[in-house]
Amino acid sequence: MQKIESITPGKYYHIYNRGINSCNLFREQDNYIYFMKLYEKYIDVVANTFAWVLMPNHFHFLVQIKEENQTTLSPTRQFSNLFNAYAQAYNKRYNRHGALFERPFKRKPVSTEIYLKQLILYINNNPVHHGFCEQPGEYSWSSYNSLISIKNSKLMRSQVIEWFDDTDNFIYAHHAMVDYTAMDNWLDI
Repeated sequence: MQKIESITPGKYYHIYNRGINSCNLFREQDNYIYFMKLYEKYIDVVANTFAWVLMPNHFHFLVQIKEENQTTLSPTRQFSNLFNAYAQAYNKRYNRHGALFERPFKRKPVSTEIYLKQLILYINNNPVHHGFCEQPGEYSWSSYNSLISIKNSKLMRSQVIEWFDDTDNFIYAHHAMVDYTAMDNWLDI
């Protein structure tokens, strides 16, 4: 049986999941928008977000759980609330019933800056990896464009860019040749 990693305040985590039996979680643009509104409602209060991507049948987030003195809410409970709220709305809209997400949702601790950087590259390049686009900036449902933008964002943009030294290096790293199979194995996904 798979060990479920507990979520500890102050730590970084790769949070990811997919639709049960790999079913689509997002069928149309409104689904993506609604999921991100729920994410803001439930997760922004317990975690800072550094990178994210929503793919049709799965998603990835890089978050740092806020310290206990910043929130009294359980991060695990908040993620469950997000998934349950979205599944209920999705099931109602598409006249379906039952589970939508695989359980339990995956969470892997991220303990080194090298892992953080690789994970950010992986998350933002996920649409490229799965053939939805040729460059990360072409995909609407990831953090990439927000991270290179100067517009206001709840993302921890300055810290992400600092890990890559500057915006130019961030962009360069995302456009370099990426061996996705090796990255899958390295990240143990």
